[in-house]
Amino acid sequence: MKPKVLVLTGYGINCDYESAHAFRLAGAKADIVHINDLINKKTCLDEYKILCFPGGFSYGDDTGSGKALANKIKNHLLDALEDFVSDDKLAIGVCNGFQVMVNLGLLPGEPTTALVHNNTARYNCRWVDLEFASDSPWTKDIGTISLPIAHGEGRFYAEPAVLKELNENNQVAARYISGEVCSYQHLPANPNGALEDIASITDSTGRLIGMMPHPERAVDMKPHVKYYWLKDHYKRIGKKMPTEGPGLKLFRNAVAYFNK
Repeated sequence: MKPKVLVLTGYGINCDYESAHAFRLAGAKADIVHINDLINKKTCLDEYKILCFPGGFSYGDDTGSGKALANKIKNHLLDALEDFVSDDKLAIGVCNGFQVMVNLGLLPGEPTTALVHNNTARYNCRWVDLEFASDSPWTKDIGTISLPIAHGEGRFYAEPAVLKELNENNQVAARYISGEVCSYQHLPANPNGALEDIASITDSTGRLIGMMPHPERAVDMKPHVKYYWLKDHYKRIGKKMPTEGPGLKLFRNAVAYFNK
């Protein structure tokens, strides 16, 4: 049976369609649901197995990245959300969605944890190399992959005690590393100055994950920064180039969690 995914949308969210597409490719049934429809009970969160907070600029990030949407959820949907995450279900927040999850406290959150302005003081849009290592259902058997980023406030910060706890509990899901994409682009591994190169974290159960890189933008190989290089490489060695992008694995893992 296909697990049902609720992909949240609303003002300023712009990665809802890509996220739903990624889940559908992975074998799930994905619905894009406006937050107002949840508040007005036209759709119920408890009907779903997976919740996705997509990327974008929710409410223009006018009061800080992810804060306005997080406050709206706290004011209208907190009980339903707490029931959802207390059950054996999954949730993912990507980029702005990661910021929302931190502000909601679904992941170690403010004031001890935050995603602050990049140390470049500018919006950064590029590909990065990542090493995944945690017990999360989302990250199973991924290892090292490359994904795109696009953010201005993605620098992970946590107070020393929280950082220590994240490491001890294996809640650091992915770190920026120097790999094939960084060397190809001649760019530093860490794109924003994140503490300990952290790109993704989970809650204590591993079922809830937040990440700055965009796996939904890498479910096909064509957007890959090395696409034409790889296309030529596979042609030269006489092999068929894979069509599935590296980001699809996270979504396949989520679907597999409910098809054990």
